[in-house]
Amino acid sequence: MTTTDRDLPEQESREATELEKNLRRIEELSQRLVQVMGRRRQVPAGLQGPSPELYAHAAQAMMQQWATDPASLIERQVGYWADTVKHFAAAQQAFLSGMKAPEDPGPKDRRFANPLWDTNPWFNFLKQQYLRNSAAISESVKAIEGLDDRERRRLEYFANQIVNMMSPANFLGTNPDALERAVATEGRSLVDGLENLVRDLEANDGELIVSLADRDAFSIGQNIATTPGAVVWRNRMLELIQYEPTTPRVHETPLVIFPPWINKFYILDLKAQNSLIKWIVDQGFTLFVASWKNPGPDYADVSLSTYVDEGIIATIREVRAICGTKKVNAVGYCIAGTTLSLALGVMRKRRDHSVNSASFFTTLTDFSDQGEIGVFLDNDFVDAIEAEVDRKGILDRLFMARTFSFLRSNDLVYQPAIRSYMLGESPPAFDLLFWNGDGTNLPAKMAVEYLRGLYQQNLLATSGIAVAGEMVTLADVTVPLCAIACETDHIAGWRSSYRGVQKMGAKDKTFILSESGHVAGIVNPPTRNKYGHYTNADLSLDPAAWRAGAERHEGSWWPRWGAWLGPRSGPMVAARAPGDSTHPALAPAPGTYVTEEPPA
Repeated sequence: MTTTDRDLPEQESREATELEKNLRRIEELSQRLVQVMGRRRQVPAGLQGPSPELYAHAAQAMMQQWATDPASLIERQVGYWADTVKHFAAAQQAFLSGMKAPEDPGPKDRRFANPLWDTNPWFNFLKQQYLRNSAAISESVKAIEGLDDRERRRLEYFANQIVNMMSPANFLGTNPDALERAVATEGRSLVDGLENLVRDLEANDGELIVSLADRDAFSIGQNIATTPGAVVWRNRMLELIQYEPTTPRVHETPLVIFPPWINKFYILDLKAQNSLIKWIVDQGFTLFVASWKNPGPDYADVSLSTYVDEGIIATIREVRAICGTKKVNAVGYCIAGTTLSLALGVMRKRRDHSVNSASFFTTLTDFSDQGEIGVFLDNDFVDAIEAEVDRKGILDRLFMARTFSFLRSNDLVYQPAIRSYMLGESPPAFDLLFWNGDGTNLPAKMAVEYLRGLYQQNLLATSGIAVAGEMVTLADVTVPLCAIACETDHIAGWRSSYRGVQKMGAKDKTFILSESGHVAGIVNPPTRNKYGHYTNADLSLDPAAWRAGAERHEGSWWPRWGAWLGPRSGPMVAARAPGDSTHPALAPAPGTYVTEEPPA
């Protein structure tokens, strides 16, 4: 008997043990799956997709086009048929002769990176036919006549979502990576993937939200959001964090940052290497940051006016009291930048001159062009949102997370799902994606006011919006300002951000365009030297002309903004420890609100 023969029973025993263990895991996971799906939340139909009227109008337009110009439709369809039959014949020849697949003529697609998509006739046929189908659908939608621009953009977006979903890479039987991994691991990868799927469903009450990052890799205040400081004041809206100085002297005028309350503030304080908060402190500024409360149903009546009065204006008052200064410099990021502009208008009407300068990060104030997110802002979705928040008191973070994810569905939905559920991989330990999954709710009243009054009616940039007892427009924003927008931002398009700045009443304006998107363009430390930025002092130009005449600069915009902020921050004074006699430290940074879960 050979050594190999003697080892066979032992190997078979190990394999049997492994199979038995996997079968027990599958049985346990199946029971958990049934349980979680049994308590799955009911998502209103109006939040699942656009109104059927959009598709009905498109179908009506196509029928009208068929009646008036059948030749164009026939020509397009016959061309697709001919291309498909020719492709099938070539693939069949490759199958029968054992040849490699024909050369792929199209551009490379990250979804099809496995070499088998190019070399194996079966997988190559699937890929190329899918791409042909995708192109045919895209061209057909673009060719529909009788739709207005908004309807066309929405139809193209939702048609593209269907096309992305139907990629052969998204299905186990037609994904070579998943099949190879299943064979190599004797099926363990599929069991691991099922476990990942059940875990994600359990974490979201039966709704499938793909985990983008390892939730166990980070602990807020331990290895993320670790810049030293203290909570020195709080109210029902926010905790105010003051950071410990790292320089012996600081600028006299303090700086307060209002991050968006759609996510947590620590996007600005991920790790020391990419923390804007740490960088600001190291430049010699006394820094305060608002950490917003994550609202539950008891916040249903909280409005934009509440965020203005009890949030921004109250915080500015407390910062001035702690530092003993007449003025502060303020920063608003995303929705908080929009609200800062509202607050500045209110303060001007009240003759309150407490803000010396304002900086806006990826902020929309002119919503005439809503960008990519505009496909979700017609009445069909907004009506459904209003009905949902009237019922629950909040706009649940689930809906915000899902909406933003599907703006980049291949990168933020399907590819992570493939890695997690079909390959059985654990999500990566990625700080930015960890933050991305740590969303917050929105109060019912505020959410509707924001969607109706700002996004849909664009009142701030036009006739004016009533807030905190005042009527304000962008012309009421008169303090010196610096706005940073991001070139590929799909949430706050830079052209819209630029147009809003143009309408503001300030005489002293600076506009900086960072490369990259809504988050990566802001969290762009100088040490990485990854994304550059553009400047152009002539803000009278339209966006295209401004960009054409802009000068590109290597590296981060942070130092340029710091050089702008410094002269507007007063003389240097002795560094300030957090708080004062009437503002004792209530908790070490990052505070308590950042980790609280609101009541259901």
